Amino acid sequence: MNTTPIIRILAASVRDGRKSDRVALYFQKLLKTRGIEAEILDLKTYNFPIFSERLKFLKEPSASLLEFSEKIKTAEGIIIVTPEYNGGYPASLKNAVDVLYAEWQKKPVVISTVSSGPFAGSQVLTSFLFSIWKIGALVVPVMFPVPEIEKSFNERGEPSDKEGTDKRGNKVLDELLYWVDAKKLKTQ
Repeated sequence: MNTTPIIRILAASVRDGRKSDRVALYFQKLLKTRGIEAEILDLKTYNFPIFSERLKFLKEPSASLLEFSEKIKTAEGIIIVTPEYNGGYPASLKNAVDVLYAEWQKKPVVISTVSSGPFAGSQVLTSFLFSIWKIGALVVPVMFPVPEIEKSFNERGEPSDKEGTDKRGNKVLDELLYWVDAKKLKTQ
């Protein structure tokens, strides 16, 4: 496809002192090297209320929720960067996923899990994959796990092993962009 795809990066942690946003910055920079300007949707800046109902049933949704919905709906592909907290993903991410529904349908999604330990957030995958599959997202069959985030990326999103990380990161982007293009072909 000749058009530049609309890719959004969802930074899921709202925690003070978070470090998973480093991976969101990394993907934003890596996409830029490919000529793709990607926007980071930082859940910390949205400050959504606790999920009480899907957006389509809310009587008076906030402007930020409507904006978030539109950004997810218009994205052609999404990279979700989530930390692992106590073997699961943060409530902020569950909230953001559950409040929408149609916006996620058949949307190509890549998952990057992040942890401060050696297992790279692997325990979060089972529960998060089930949730995102259940709402009909197209989970791209490649992951980007990041162990020991403090050693792997600095606060500017620069990897300590640039060559190895870029090789893995570009493989993830190749796969995401393949599914974005495949979906465009299917809908033509």
